[in-house]
Amino acid sequence: MRVEVPHEWPDTAEAARRIQDELAPLVEIGGSGPDSVSTIAGLDVSYAGDRLAAAVVVLDTESLEVVAASTARGTAAFPYIPGLFAFRELPTLIEALRGLEMTPDLLVCDGYGVAHPRRFGLACHLGVLTGLPAIGVGKTAFVGRAGEPGIERGAGSDLVDAGEVVGRALRTQRGVKPVYVSAGHRIGLDAACRHVLAAAPRYRLPETTRRADRLSRDLLGRT
Repeated sequence: MRVEVPHEWPDTAEAARRIQDELAPLVEIGGSGPDSVSTIAGLDVSYAGDRLAAAVVVLDTESLEVVAASTARGTAAFPYIPGLFAFRELPTLIEALRGLEMTPDLLVCDGYGVAHPRRFGLACHLGVLTGLPAIGVGKTAFVGRAGEPGIERGAGSDLVDAGEVVGRALRTQRGVKPVYVSAGHRIGLDAACRHVLAAAPRYRLPETTRRADRLSRDLLGRT
């Protein structure tokens, strides 16, 4: 898979914020697209100190069977700074994406899209760099507040930050804690939630995240 990165990887917080400010206007949010999704990719990163392993796992949307996968090892060279966490993971995630022999229709990131202080989380950044529709799925809310959704699968509550709806607390299984879904690029929130629900038929987390997490952990254990 071809991925072009139009900027150098930053080594300061100021440089990282400047990149976010330059790329954020390129984010496209809204609509019901993409029109057709036959493959959906999960992306995740596991850590052991500063060592990290990134995994991309592509699933068939109907069967949720794995049709392709790619991994990469790296080092977290950028410091941990809230709001700039993507810069710790992006170089290795991009390397993993480049190792794919196919281009998925949709990316699902373990992180955030516009549910981010600068409205430019990991899913936004990956979406802009790849040109692909992208979704962020977080285990907790990074910004904003959401009411408790109903207990039934599919129930949701808007995640609101500074008066703006930036995501949704989504109940993927009856009675379990919700996940926090936000659109990242070239997709609307309703469509993002539909895809996350479809990818989570049995567990709280979508299969995209579960499979990518497992593969990244396995790779890290072999380093």
